[in-house]
Amino acid sequence: MLMKVVILAGGFGTRISEESHLKPKPMIEIGEMPILWHIMKTYSHYGFNEFIICAGYKQHVIKEWFSDYFLHTSDITFDFTNGNELIVHNKSAEPWKVTVVDTGLNTMTGGRIKRIRKYIGNETFMLTYGDAVGNINISELLEYHRAHKKIGTISVYNFGQNKGVLEIQSDGMVKAFREKSDLDGDLINIGFMVMEPDIFDRIEGDSTVFEKEPLGSLVSDGELISYTHKGFWQCMDTLREKQYLEKLWGSGKAPWKVW
Repeated sequence: MLMKVVILAGGFGTRISEESHLKPKPMIEIGEMPILWHIMKTYSHYGFNEFIICAGYKQHVIKEWFSDYFLHTSDITFDFTNGNELIVHNKSAEPWKVTVVDTGLNTMTGGRIKRIRKYIGNETFMLTYGDAVGNINISELLEYHRAHKKIGTISVYNFGQNKGVLEIQSDGMVKAFREKSDLDGDLINIGFMVMEPDIFDRIEGDSTVFEKEPLGSLVSDGELISYTHKGFWQCMDTLREKQYLEKLWGSGKAPWKVW
């Protein structure tokens, strides 16, 4: 079955306003390509090539980029001597089918997902955010989801600590000092989710925040399982994080480049 990938790309990106005042955050570039492209390349590497983009803020920018993508990735001859003929030489576009949906300017994450229900139908689908990259093994994630037979699977990641860890007793005495480990720090939801179509019935409308009531109801009903990702993951919330990702990409050793 060709499973669809839903990408949330409609927010304002206010924390990286240096660039998001011109374009949606998923269209901010790492190297010369939008972070959205990097995310899609990851899924495509594992054979997932049908995408539904939940657009909102400056959604026309996303539509125009995909409209021109074929031209941007091919060599073109414009022959003005022959009736303005356009000749495409090396066709190197991706094997993608992309549906960009205007899910509203102020719609919350849950509402955006609800609005694309007609494009999913009664099928299992992938779901992620349009502002983070990682070397998540998508095939392994899907196998994990199917094995646990829950409505939803979310990928979680442990940032851990970056310093030595102190264990302190209630009276203030230091009990132990040790180096950081993967067990320190909080697990966070990093997207790269798999959802059954039942999730749509748990979303009320445009004002529903997906991470609150819908996911909360899955937790209450024992229908949400977590898949722990132990490789690389990084969001792009700030200009500093963008510059960090740019540096990794420029080094030629970007850890999320699995393709």
